[in-house]
Amino acid sequence: MEWIRPAIIVVLCAIIASLGVALYHLATDRGDSKKLVNSLTLRIVLSVVLFLLLMLAWRFGLIHPHGLRP
Repeated sequence: MEWIRPAIIVVLCAIIASLGVALYHLATDRGDSKKLVNSLTLRIVLSVVLFLLLMLAWRFGLIHPHGLRP
């Protein structure tokens, strides 16, 4: 099941893109903070989706934690 790695990368890229859009709207504030709030809300939703995706992938054995090696 190698679909999990690209899915995680896509969600991470979407989170970074959402942060970039929020930064753009923050820098070019024209009195419309609704776009800023929407992009930050999207980032929060994507972060929760990423967390749930990682937890479900771990639960179903698609990913395995690596221990610290001395």
